[in-house]
Amino acid sequence: MPSSKVLLDRDFAIGTTDRRLFGAFVEHLGRCVYGGIYEPDHPSADERGFRGDVLKLVRELGPTIVRYPGGNFVSGYDWEDGVGPVEKRPRRLDLAWQSIEPNTFGTNEFMDWCRLANVEPMLAVNLGTRGPDAARRLVEYCNHPGGTTLSDLRREHGWPEPHDVKFWCLGNEMDGPWQMERKTPVEYGRVATEAAKMMKMVDPSIELAVCGSSARTMPTFGEWERIVLEHTFDHVEYISLHTYLNNYAEDTAAFLASPDLMDSFIEEVVAIADAVAAERRSSKRIMLSFDEWNVWYRTRRGDTRVREGWPVAPPILEEVYTMEDALAFGGACIALLNHADRVRAACLAQLVNAIAPIMTQTGGAAWRQTIFWPFADFANLGHGKVLRTQIDCPTYSATYYDPRGKEDLYFPLPEVPYLKLAAIHGDDTLTLFALNRHLDEPMRINVSARGFSELALERAQTLHNGDLRAANTQDDPDRVRPEALQGVEIRGSELVATLPAASWTVLRMRAR
Repeated sequence: MPSSKVLLDRDFAIGTTDRRLFGAFVEHLGRCVYGGIYEPDHPSADERGFRGDVLKLVRELGPTIVRYPGGNFVSGYDWEDGVGPVEKRPRRLDLAWQSIEPNTFGTNEFMDWCRLANVEPMLAVNLGTRGPDAARRLVEYCNHPGGTTLSDLRREHGWPEPHDVKFWCLGNEMDGPWQMERKTPVEYGRVATEAAKMMKMVDPSIELAVCGSSARTMPTFGEWERIVLEHTFDHVEYISLHTYLNNYAEDTAAFLASPDLMDSFIEEVVAIADAVAAERRSSKRIMLSFDEWNVWYRTRRGDTRVREGWPVAPPILEEVYTMEDALAFGGACIALLNHADRVRAACLAQLVNAIAPIMTQTGGAAWRQTIFWPFADFANLGHGKVLRTQIDCPTYSATYYDPRGKEDLYFPLPEVPYLKLAAIHGDDTLTLFALNRHLDEPMRINVSARGFSELALERAQTLHNGDLRAANTQDDPDRVRPEALQGVEIRGSELVATLPAASWTVLRMRAR
């Protein structure tokens, strides 16, 4: 049996997790909104059309902030279409997902849903087919108390109090050829700067995220960040990152190593942002918003992305997640935690049905996918001070395959630790999130927690299934779920546990 030694100290921290790190994403994409969070005819729906069974699962999942309304959708979205009397709202062609958008759910409905779900709203503005003027008008509509045409229009629509949205995204993936009105970094940097200026003229209290590269594999990665930040540095607080992990090569070991590339991506963007700051002799530090991340590959190709005939809310991108996916997903959670000093916001994409932890049947049941479990652990137990860890464990080598258009990209990973781990110190708790990437062997871990006089086990559970292809379905919604981990030993500040092969484990202790 391989073994690992973990050393941590309560006085040596990476940073404290921001509440916004545990976010999610709702886009007008497939059945994420219609048939997902909003289905007026569903038996569990309230008077506003929100599915009660989905709301219950969202509260259990524990996201803290939710990005809306896109995504690719936002680059062609006129926000005015989604406010006012529902019966007067227009039906539009959504070019992003080749669908009809009925606009029966819009900004105000989203705000009401956020209050019920107890999440902070994060709004994206259209910097594709629209521009700075439409963006500042939306801020005025949402945030100004009253006495102007737009704020009084919100009041007339039935929302007398301002929504007070604090976090705004300046467009979406504007470097992508798939994006409506894609821009060069100079074009985008200029329009984002003007949008930021005007939006903050309306409400100086808001925080803004500028678009970074839509993937680390983009040919303009690095140059895009540098040029965009040279334009926007004085006007924004965040730069965004997007990553979707895949297993196109059907190489499980490499797939479970892929979260380590998220670590590299984060560190590279931090270096670029700080280089721009250094050129300006500025002490300001741009933070990171990892506002799209997930496992996604089965439904990224072929005819699963669109349906013919411009349907309303077609079932697209409905990835069915396996035990293997949950492990890679858990590794991504650990990567985010271990960069809590600079990654201050993050959004799992998406929340319901489309590449999501929650699945529904229209008119029927809702259930948890396998990735629900590590995110719920991450979001509910990951708040606190992230401690630095020194890990001594066996390693393996892998090569991660990530296709980009017609080009095949290979990323060699020569030394991948079998154990990936994050340690969180709460007010009176110590929580360990551990991924055992060894596919065949359990792993014994020996943890020395310096600075903690007495540890007492509060919770020990593991997500593990002998069949890495196992998935949760409507007929078998609990096939993959956490179970208690037995045999954990604690003596003072020392912990010993055995992690099953290919497992995600959470150990939570009361700590003095």
